[in-house]
Amino acid sequence: MRGVNKVMVIGHLGTEPEVHQFANGNRVTNISVATSNQWTDASGQSRESTEWHRIKLFNRLGEVAAEYLNKGSKVYIEGSLRTRKWKDDNGLDRYITEIHASSMQMLGDNSRADTQKPEVVKPIAQHTNLPKPTVMPDYPIDDDIPF
Repeated sequence: MRGVNKVMVIGHLGTEPEVHQFANGNRVTNISVATSNQWTDASGQSRESTEWHRIKLFNRLGEVAAEYLNKGSKVYIEGSLRTRKWKDDNGLDRYITEIHASSMQMLGDNSRADTQKPEVVKPIAQHTNLPKPTVMPDYPIDDDIPF
């Protein structure tokens, strides 16, 4: 049986999206998303723990993220975990685990598209000369409609 590598994250961006372009023309957009858990400990104190998730969005998905998301935007990301290995300046092996996004959904009001002030909608004046609704009789209406 094959394993399942699927991640779903809903959280807020901690930084502005960063776009990098490769020599072959492909692009990757990196975002950092925070998720928080809240609980009450044994002494009754409220506690909170925040996890930061590094997320890579490729090509068109990354372009959309770079255009419409900004720091503080709420987003839903679905993807898979990938771990990379590299050597640091001292020759030591280093690892990083990231989410490679396969889909994204923007949530809330913090996208760049929503940064303009909303248009104020004034209520329509009430008409005082409208006819009053017809009062239905208290007895059942017997008609021959078959439905």
